[in-house]
Amino acid sequence: MREDVDVNSFIPVTLGITLLNLYALALILLRAPLYHTRVYRPMVWNIWLSISPALVLLAALVSLTFAEIIASLVLRWITLIFFGLVWLLMLPNGAYLITEMNFSHRREDENVPLWYDIVLVLTLALSGVVNTLANVFLAHLIFTAAVYPNEAAPMAQPLSWVIVVVLLALVAFGMYLGRYLRFNSWDLKNPARFVRKFREHFSGNSRVLSALGFTATHAILLGILYLLIAIPNVAILL
Repeated sequence: MREDVDVNSFIPVTLGITLLNLYALALILLRAPLYHTRVYRPMVWNIWLSISPALVLLAALVSLTFAEIIASLVLRWITLIFFGLVWLLMLPNGAYLITEMNFSHRREDENVPLWYDIVLVLTLALSGVVNTLANVFLAHLIFTAAVYPNEAAPMAQPLSWVIVVVLLALVAFGMYLGRYLRFNSWDLKNPARFVRKFREHFSGNSRVLSALGFTATHAILLGILYLLIAIPNVAILL
């Protein structure tokens, strides 16, 4: 990785992500006073959930820095595994916002123009997708720096890109579980119930095929968008 990387190169991307999240939040909150209706609180909660994996990564980065200071390989791997699992469980919450484009929040007794909700839901979905891809990119960066500390171009390592593909596939499958099985990350606190509901849902072949189709189409979309975001930034780092 280049030592002369200008961190200012990442400011436009960071600013754009921040503004997209703030705009989505503003549209949600303004919808109530503008059209005399209620604030749809689940959307506000979903924005927070889509941002929270980045906070886990920040905590992981602090822990990894500490591990580097004390030169502890064991602590480095414990940090990667622990924070990696927590982060992975929370990661689908961002891209899941794509599924909000079914406009299930609209009510017949509300006088909200369709065009407003189209912009709102589109902005919300884009913020969730961008948050997810930014998280994957940061994880990509942290993983390569931790596993290939002495490589000149760690993010060019094939294994790191294989992991990105696996991550995006898991995110897409997590989206399916969230939408059709109504699973949340914290539902794994009751693993027996999770396994039972999972087994019951996939007892039929049609649902397996539906899940595969959902996962594949969404993973490919996320992969294409990841390339659009990651490649220019990887070029800066190499």
